[in-house]
Amino acid sequence: MEHKLDFTPLIKSSYYQTLFGTALDFERDLTSKTHIIQLENDDKTTVEISTPKGWELEDGIVLLVHGLCGSHKSHYMKRLARRFYKKGIKVGRINLRNCGSARGLAKGIYHSGCSYDVLAALKYVKRLFPEAPIVLMGFSLGANISLKLAGELKETGHDLLKGVVAVGPPVDLLSSARLLMEPKNQLYANYFLKMLLDDIYFLHNHFNDLPPINFPKDLTLLDLDEIYIAPRINFTSALEYYYYCSSKRVICDITLPTRILLAKDDPIISSTALDDMQLPKNINLFKTEYGGHIGFVGLNIFKEFRWMDNLVISWGEEMLNL
Repeated sequence: MEHKLDFTPLIKSSYYQTLFGTALDFERDLTSKTHIIQLENDDKTTVEISTPKGWELEDGIVLLVHGLCGSHKSHYMKRLARRFYKKGIKVGRINLRNCGSARGLAKGIYHSGCSYDVLAALKYVKRLFPEAPIVLMGFSLGANISLKLAGELKETGHDLLKGVVAVGPPVDLLSSARLLMEPKNQLYANYFLKMLLDDIYFLHNHFNDLPPINFPKDLTLLDLDEIYIAPRINFTSALEYYYYCSSKRVICDITLPTRILLAKDDPIISSTALDDMQLPKNINLFKTEYGGHIGFVGLNIFKEFRWMDNLVISWGEEMLNL
């Protein structure tokens, strides 16, 4: 079911919404305990868990999943972690492989469809706190992964989660790749490409048994997916990778309460990717006219400057029955 949300932006530019939402960092990091998650082939990742005073074993937990080139230290991750923490909710910030405190702990790479890594972290937290209700909340790439996981779990998802929140998910990876190839979005594409290459070179320098790499000078994001990402995760091409890792393929299998937030002016995520689908009643899709990519910076700087934060916190509390 699709809903329209009224959101009054501080500025209507999708570029500045994206910049203000993800690049302006005024938040101190929240004290957390690093938990190491064992994955396959001796790879590891981490989840940073912050526990507020007075938290009981039956109280709620929110698990956050970051986006492309992000980590537990991404601005939105720190902001939301602190706000949930202040409300007495335990919060876990999941790092995908080699991100944040997991840097250098895995030879494998994270990607747009690595739902098995998030599942491993989720099961780990559930083993530690079996009586606690948990909500999974993903952003951008992390939102696609969260939706993909929920679809793969089907009915068994209710054994692990109370609900899923996805903000700015690239549910159709091919459409997002095409958007990033447009000339007007070269700034974003170049940023992601630089960050990804930095991570890849670090990985190959850190693990001596990984083969040397030599990318062409005119490399694009699509090229990187085609010649590096797809082969490393056992796909034959970027197109095959995009198809099998897009959450749109399994989204109708989700049985958990699910809320998706999209901005129509998102420069790198298609807000219409789900318009051709009849979503089940447990999935509610919310759209705003403005907001950019994970921005949603409001006009009222005293009450709704971080409009997105207020919204997803209320959704998380509702799913946890708080």
